[in-house]
Amino acid sequence: MKKYNVAVVGATGAVGEELFRVLDELNFPINNLIPLASSKSVGVEIEYRKKYYKVLELTEGIFEEKEVEIAFFSAGGSISAHFAKFATEAGAVVIDNTSHFRMNPDVPLVVPECNPNDIKNWKNSGIIANPNCSTIQMVQVLKPLDDIYNITRVDVSTYQAVSGAGKAGMEELVSQMQDFFAFKLSESKSKIFQHQIALNVIPHVDVFLENDYTKEEIKMVNETQKILGKNIEVSATCVRVPVIRSHSESITIHFENSISVEKAIQSLKNAPNVIVLDDPNKNEYPMPVIASDTNETYVGRIRKDISRDNILHLWCVADQLRVGAATNSVRIAQKWIEMEE
Repeated sequence: MKKYNVAVVGATGAVGEELFRVLDELNFPINNLIPLASSKSVGVEIEYRKKYYKVLELTEGIFEEKEVEIAFFSAGGSISAHFAKFATEAGAVVIDNTSHFRMNPDVPLVVPECNPNDIKNWKNSGIIANPNCSTIQMVQVLKPLDDIYNITRVDVSTYQAVSGAGKAGMEELVSQMQDFFAFKLSESKSKIFQHQIALNVIPHVDVFLENDYTKEEIKMVNETQKILGKNIEVSATCVRVPVIRSHSESITIHFENSISVEKAIQSLKNAPNVIVLDDPNKNEYPMPVIASDTNETYVGRIRKDISRDNILHLWCVADQLRVGAATNSVRIAQKWIEMEE
């Protein structure tokens, strides 16, 4: 198998660090690894497979200089907006983890378990977009159900871990919990989140829009429709919770006709990278502590609506740094390699 020159933009961030772990675990075919970040991180060493790679400064010419073939971008939308074109002009395929390109009609928005064939359209822009973390785990569950029972509407409430806001989000929760145990929580300042996150729940992720939905919620609406390729109704309420890692979601799914719970469960058991964990009698159901540091989406509490035969309720959990970012990016790259070769 051919090996590739791989760049990771945002190498020292939370998703960047996770990318290196996933690339290792999935035995990605790397010829040369090029960690890239801002000038303040230059010289930091990244350990990968018992070798050390120094972080280089992200510049317009670095992709051509290092003959980059695959470039993972996880450094923020403004960075992708400026630098992605230099990577594509140098001949690399860009797999972008930010929201900047997701709704661009020339850029495929891909979850390999759901719409792998869209990767074929990458040459239109040279870019493949990685969806929002909350969207990824949800569509992994929706796709197999939609295949057997036509979905007409989805209502979702998310319970999103603080690591979704990066390292600073995790540090703020830990700092506030330390203040709580030191009886100083009232003195804590909230810099990353709108309110105190320790021992609290904040129904506010990203900025509010004119329709009173947040940007995060509208991302889930638009991205779900683009990935599934159908104009289904979607409504979301996104909530930040004091959990370090792994997002949870409560999902209500409306189907065109009545459904069989048993058939729905079987379709989820057969779905790639989905694990059904659903035994109420044994108190078995998905939780963040189970999903963290894994590459699977866990689903449970699967039940038919009390009043209507065409509605299913379920609960799903996934590590958003992996399934919702790094792992999905690497899986996109693996599928791209498969198609190119």
